[in-house]
Amino acid sequence: MAAVRLSFSNITALAPMVRVGTLPMRLLALDYGADVVYCEELIDIKMAQCQRVVNEVLQTVDFVAPDDRVMFRTCEREKDRVVFQMGTSDPDRALTVARLVEKDVAAVDVNMGCPKEYSTKGGMGAALLSDPDKIEAILRKLVTGVSIPVTCKIRILPSLEETVRLVQRIEKTGVTAVAVHGRFKEERPRHPVHCDYIRSVAQAVSIPVIANGGSLDLVKTNADIEEFRKATGASSVMLARAAMWNASVFNSQGPLPVERVMEEYLKYAIRYDNHAFNTKYCLCQMLRDKVESPLGKQVQAAQTNAEISEAYRLQEFYQQTQEQLQARREALQSSSQPDRPVMDGDATTMAVKFERREYPPQITPKMFLLEWSRREKLEQPLYETVQRSQDRAFQSTVTVAEKKYRSSLWEKSKKFAEQAAAIVCLRVLGIPEGRIGEEDSGLVCKRKREQKANGTTQEEISKKRHVADIQQETETPVVANGDHHEPDTPPGRPQI
Repeated sequence: MAAVRLSFSNITALAPMVRVGTLPMRLLALDYGADVVYCEELIDIKMAQCQRVVNEVLQTVDFVAPDDRVMFRTCEREKDRVVFQMGTSDPDRALTVARLVEKDVAAVDVNMGCPKEYSTKGGMGAALLSDPDKIEAILRKLVTGVSIPVTCKIRILPSLEETVRLVQRIEKTGVTAVAVHGRFKEERPRHPVHCDYIRSVAQAVSIPVIANGGSLDLVKTNADIEEFRKATGASSVMLARAAMWNASVFNSQGPLPVERVMEEYLKYAIRYDNHAFNTKYCLCQMLRDKVESPLGKQVQAAQTNAEISEAYRLQEFYQQTQEQLQARREALQSSSQPDRPVMDGDATTMAVKFERREYPPQITPKMFLLEWSRREKLEQPLYETVQRSQDRAFQSTVTVAEKKYRSSLWEKSKKFAEQAAAIVCLRVLGIPEGRIGEEDSGLVCKRKREQKANGTTQEEISKKRHVADIQQETETPVVANGDHHEPDTPPGRPQI
């Protein structure tokens, strides 16, 4: 059964906004009554390098760049109403990106109105307005190359006649709709919107025209949306700043207090692991003139979503969400991978997790691996840890005797990831790892266990001992926190 194509007639839409139109804001706008939501402009060159990744933990579809940054994240909730907007100046690249995302979005849009240098310097955005042949080539390529609607968003040209001719030419490419920002490319939000231009365009074409640019003067409440539609003669209305300041402008029952809107936004940001700096930016836009208030200063000082949640007294929600995500992560990991060694590139992997409760408080697998390496006169284990951006999980690889080992499961912290890597190495090599119930292997001496149990660090002890005591200590291999090293070994301290 074919999916219903997205309609652009008689709708209100969240406009594409850089740094604002990420998943939390789009979902919030839908909750409050927006019919269609646009993502922020995403550049074709960057998107073309992305891999589509199904994030089963967050229950999203992520488009992940080679450096593991999530360029675009979407979910089932918005699938039939989200429009993917791209910045492009090349028909082939545009088609590559459109085909990459077309199964996960309702339509694709080409930005032809952004006047900012980051867009225009590559011939994208408003730079396309001076090259109608390229506009036509891009749009025709997309219309014939994908199965979902194609739209574009423009600014008005220096004369009304030029603007009408351009939109008529755009219509002939087969696009489903065109959004018109009623300002010239050199104008900024402080300048009044030219409703007469939008009206003339709407009268000149048969496809839906979406009016944009009324947030400053004309649209302050939901009731104003219809007035803006009438003033422009457009089929539909697209809101940017009015929605950024308070997304409940889409609510037909009237606006909600911005404090409540910010809390609802933050819950989505936490639920979908939005980047903290993006979360901060959006909240500061909502705070507006209160950005220097005590709350605003606390938000600006925050570095993580956890710290932002403290500012809004949502710590309990944050903690519950993290526990739910971790439980989902563990369930997926435990059900999807066997507990046996598998070669993954140059590393031996196993589906292993570090369970703290399985080891005495004073003992860790890393301690055992370090002690074994010393006894075998090998270089100390080397750990390399990476963090996955889509869910902030960690994975570590340990190198021992020029061979690499890691767990195929991702951990919630760097320390746990390193312990898991150590476990894989120990199990593959058949070496005890220190779990409760194991026979005493002698790898970690009794006095060291006692020091660990009593909370005494080797550094504290070394300050109290004379050189002779330290020399005597090195005659007996000891692991602890890696504080001790063989006499000829540089004092690098692995973290256990």
